[in-house]
Amino acid sequence: MPLPPPGPGVSFRRDLSEWRVALVAWRLLVLQASHPVVSAGMTEHSTYRGHPWRRVEHTMGSGQQLFQADEEALHREVGRLDRAHRRIRGTTPDGRPYDSHDPATRAWVLLTLFESVVAMRELSGDPYTATELEAVYGEFTAVVAAFRLPEGALPRTAAELPGYFRTMAREQLEFTDQARHLLYEMLHEAPCPRRLHWLGPAGWRLLRAVAARVVTTLTVADLPAVYRERFGLVRTRRAALLSRLLHHGGRALMTRLPEQRRYRFRRPVVPPRRRPPREDTRPPRLDRFFDQVLDQTGDGYVTAHDLQAMAHNVCWQLELTEEAEDRVRAAFEDWWGQLRATMDTDGDGRIDRAEFVAATLAGCDRDPEYLERGLLPALRAVFAAADTDGSGTLDADEYRAVFGGRRVHPAELSHGFRQLDVDGDGVITEVEFLRGFTEYFTARGPSTAGTHLLGRP
Repeated sequence: MPLPPPGPGVSFRRDLSEWRVALVAWRLLVLQASHPVVSAGMTEHSTYRGHPWRRVEHTMGSGQQLFQADEEALHREVGRLDRAHRRIRGTTPDGRPYDSHDPATRAWVLLTLFESVVAMRELSGDPYTATELEAVYGEFTAVVAAFRLPEGALPRTAAELPGYFRTMAREQLEFTDQARHLLYEMLHEAPCPRRLHWLGPAGWRLLRAVAARVVTTLTVADLPAVYRERFGLVRTRRAALLSRLLHHGGRALMTRLPEQRRYRFRRPVVPPRRRPPREDTRPPRLDRFFDQVLDQTGDGYVTAHDLQAMAHNVCWQLELTEEAEDRVRAAFEDWWGQLRATMDTDGDGRIDRAEFVAATLAGCDRDPEYLERGLLPALRAVFAAADTDGSGTLDADEYRAVFGGRRVHPAELSHGFRQLDVDGDGVITEVEFLRGFTEYFTARGPSTAGTHLLGRP
């Protein structure tokens, strides 16, 4: 069935896209992480502690794809979420099984998104009327129908939502380690977002300390009263005042802005700073590869979990069959086996930066087949997955689907594609693709095409 248009009146989709939804974003993450199944999945399968901004980006970006795009894009996003969460299941340390495809858990995650928008309106002094609330809930459930949840998984009407959230808070939710970490610790240790790199380490530490205190105070103040009561969180007068100032002030500001500034849209990413060329440019290039590609958790080490996260992120961008996903993941598992065998010199099951750089330089210098034993087979699997039309080549759109995102500036992405397209025919063959990565790891100077894969040297 077609998605209902926003119309001239209230619209959940329109309210979700307003910039001030950021004021309830951390509240949303804490509520989701308080579900024991979500918390277990975050513990065992997520890299959010090393990349918190990517977690927020995925959550908000997926919500935008679900509620802002057309019906075809909606079903593509639902399919991608199904594939991405297919392997998120297991057993918690205390013996409880969990599965991210559990209908009740999926309903909770979706409903917290709706409830957060409702809270944003209430906290700003502009709550939905009862009639408006039923209308936006109908808009919401029309979209969520694409998940094919069983009957009864969602409350039938908006009037039943308060009772649903009270029951969940009192009977199902827990103040999990992940919820506690998000609320009290995450922002005190979060890495600097790329677009704020100009602050420098000292500037970021200062801003992070202030932001952490504000976000924690605001989130505690804004969490549902039944949640605070259950877990002993106190909403102080100062916190209530901060909440009122931010929400009412945000509403006053946003309602005065033109629509193109009031609602979210994609902004260009700040390009990375260029490093001056060196006589042998491989060590800084390998450092960059370690930071931007391998170390998915941001803890300074590479483990099997990092390679699994890389495979997950490749599959996340593409619409793959289960067999195609399995091939990508198997290739990355083999790559990890080669890395561990050649680089884990102290046998601790993880590889640090020094081990990676030293072993890669030595391997590439001494063994012409070194990259063929791990990296290149993984890249062949990525190439085959990205070649969605089966043409045997990657065009610019297919290339962006895998390598695009916030880590690479769009201009740098286009530059890298043109460099790899050696014959200038507008597509990249597998030979050109693999040659580029080989040059990235082996070329001593910065002038060859492959050295531009992560941006200009």
